[in-house]
Amino acid sequence: MAIATINPTTGETVRTFPELSESEIERKVGLAHERWRTYRDTGFDERAEWMRAGADLLEQEADAAARLMTTEMGKTLAAARGEALKCVRGMRYYADNAAEFLADEPLADPAAVGASHALSRYRPLGPVLAVMPWNFPMWQVMRFAAPALMAGNVGLLKHASNVPQCALYLEDVFRRGGFPEGCFQTLLISSGRVEAILRDPRVVAATLTGSEPAGRSVAAICGDEVKHTVLELGGSDPFVVMPSADLDRAAATAVDARVQNNGQSCIAAKRFIVHSDVYDAFTDRFVAGMRALTVGDPFDPATDVGPLATERGRAGVEELVDEAVTRGAKVLCGGRRPPGPGWFYPPTVITGITRDMRIFTEEVFGPVAALFRAADIEEALEIANATAFGLGSNAWTRDEAEQDRFISDLDAGQVFINGKTVSYPDLPFGGVKRSGYGRELSAHGIREFCNLKTVWIG
Repeated sequence: MAIATINPTTGETVRTFPELSESEIERKVGLAHERWRTYRDTGFDERAEWMRAGADLLEQEADAAARLMTTEMGKTLAAARGEALKCVRGMRYYADNAAEFLADEPLADPAAVGASHALSRYRPLGPVLAVMPWNFPMWQVMRFAAPALMAGNVGLLKHASNVPQCALYLEDVFRRGGFPEGCFQTLLISSGRVEAILRDPRVVAATLTGSEPAGRSVAAICGDEVKHTVLELGGSDPFVVMPSADLDRAAATAVDARVQNNGQSCIAAKRFIVHSDVYDAFTDRFVAGMRALTVGDPFDPATDVGPLATERGRAGVEELVDEAVTRGAKVLCGGRRPPGPGWFYPPTVITGITRDMRIFTEEVFGPVAALFRAADIEEALEIANATAFGLGSNAWTRDEAEQDRFISDLDAGQVFINGKTVSYPDLPFGGVKRSGYGRELSAHGIREFCNLKTVWIG
């Protein structure tokens, strides 16, 4: 795939970028390694000063950053500006909290281990390669970069090939914030050149957000090299609605949860599982809400849903819907691409899904909602967990016993009750099953790329 900005609203190639040469990659990896040898011993106060300066720059430039994201991958301008400001919050969160999260942890009774002092200390690992996707081109990078840099690591970014300007902009923000040269570098390379970097002994760990095949590849290479990885590989999140739910709120949130980021979010609700007692009432509200959305130019403030980011991505969504319809599923709204340029696909609700359809097991990365009916909480949980993924989940009920049941029994890294799944700097983020392993964000995220060192003093 060419490294290029291709406007998904028009299909026009805006700008192309040459790949780095082997000598340029060697220079950047070498610089990262050398920089880490001194950067790891900077203090938290100094790192925080640079991080806050970068956050201030991004906040001041949020409108320009938003336009860059919208141009490269098609999210609405309002959503893109929100993403830029979320990055600002994440940067400030780790600037404020990193020292506390990584403080020494003394053993209360060192005599129990025959020591005068005993403690655990967090130390940075070294250069970390981040392989990142296009759907949140700044936030998904920042949720790695902010904690990694505050922990004393340095970062190498291999971003998706269709968002090169976002990748270069983030490198520039960290540089202008004051981070020494080499602390955070963008590598404009194709995916075929990632393996050599992962196998370089100077690169000590990796994090990937992306597809399951990409995650398997990175995990296999790093496993062979015995290097630590954190993987987030998507989801097919359930959104369960029980009879006690506030149906108006649940349906309105369901619409927002499905079409956020034009339907291209790993934690977007994708499978809507509704109790039979409220199925018809919820469906009427949900379908009406999906039909009411405006699809169009993401730069237009009136637009609710912009284009899908790539032509191939839209084709994949179409294939899943068309195959289900061929096998007997029913489309309640949407289901056909509109005429004209750009990679648009309408908000779609599909029901009558059976287990022999690909849409039952595969993640739909576009504004398509799969609707299921459940007779009771047991069937709702069975459908919700009948997936290889386990990233986020939602359950709508005002019954406390049902809430406890969903919290305990939904197979997911995150459970949101009566609300939409959202990533916050303050909360750990990650999944189970084929959604990956490890955690980002919160105190857990900053510790992922640290050596937890046991210290014993006699």
